[in-house]
Amino acid sequence: MKKLLALCMALSIVACKKEEPKDYATISGKIENAHESKILRIFQGTNYEKLITLNDDGTFKDTLKVTEGDYNFQHGNQRGVIYLKNDNVSSFNTNYEDFMKTMVFSGDAEDTNNFSIQSFLISNDHFTEELVASGSKADLDEAITNYKAAYEGLKKKYTEVDSTHTAIMDKNIDRTLQQLTQFMSTKLATRSSLPKGSPSPTFVNYENFAGGNTSLSDLKGKYVYIDIWATWCGPCIKEVPSLKKIEKQFEGKNIEFVSISVDEGRGYKGDARAAYLGWKKMVANKELGGIQLFADNGFRSDFIQAYQISGIPRFILLDPQGNIVNADAPRPSSPQLVELLNTLKL
Repeated sequence: MKKLLALCMALSIVACKKEEPKDYATISGKIENAHESKILRIFQGTNYEKLITLNDDGTFKDTLKVTEGDYNFQHGNQRGVIYLKNDNVSSFNTNYEDFMKTMVFSGDAEDTNNFSIQSFLISNDHFTEELVASGSKADLDEAITNYKAAYEGLKKKYTEVDSTHTAIMDKNIDRTLQQLTQFMSTKLATRSSLPKGSPSPTFVNYENFAGGNTSLSDLKGKYVYIDIWATWCGPCIKEVPSLKKIEKQFEGKNIEFVSISVDEGRGYKGDARAAYLGWKKMVANKELGGIQLFADNGFRSDFIQAYQISGIPRFILLDPQGNIVNADAPRPSSPQLVELLNTLKL
């Protein structure tokens, strides 16, 4: 009887003993169609970094000793953010080919992590390429109203998000709206002052890389798609492959593709001559197609000023009579451009 009593007391002590919190966080998950590197990098600025090697099937699991907070993670050229805390067990699954849209978090702090990613993604649902390319002030106002409603819906859905993360996201949402409003106000002003059907401003005797000079009047009788760019402009260079593809797709049609460089010294220590030579070198090395022209005075050229261009790349579409079809046309990488060109029956 005494032995039985002692055993019961021992079991009671074991059952009541509190488990010590772990001094590390556990993270696991799976990345479908993983990048060939098979590496998941977890980092927080320069303060912390850990590399996790994925298994052949894209799964991973590891422990990390962390200071509580938000951490970045990177796989290939894709990135995300995760909240980590020692003693937490967190997981996420995603597909590398559509990294952000397919990401789902589970485990500890799953509401916080899913709230963060979904709050980022809703901007794509409401601030579409179509809105940017051709939306009106009414379209913008409607998109902003729906965006705010969607965000409030996320706050109601993910109820376990702490006030600190909610406050941070509130600021991010406000910042997004401010940036979008400022960006769209410029576009709307351009569309208002340079409406469809109005005569286009002109340029005269721009140097043609192929030889001689070219004026806008030389291109009458054809649609003209104009790309305003410069050799130092990263986003401009990024559009080159898409522009080449569009040129090939509409080869032989009633349209000319014209690229106008506004190189004037930036990226060349202010040396205008070096900028000019840099333009010629890049056109040759990248085998740029279409009609390659050099603006007579960079951003201060009359044509550039008339189109109120302060940032590049910028794209313009004109009709065969030299009238404006779109003073702020879709960029080559946008599906909106092909849709627009197809409506013209070139």
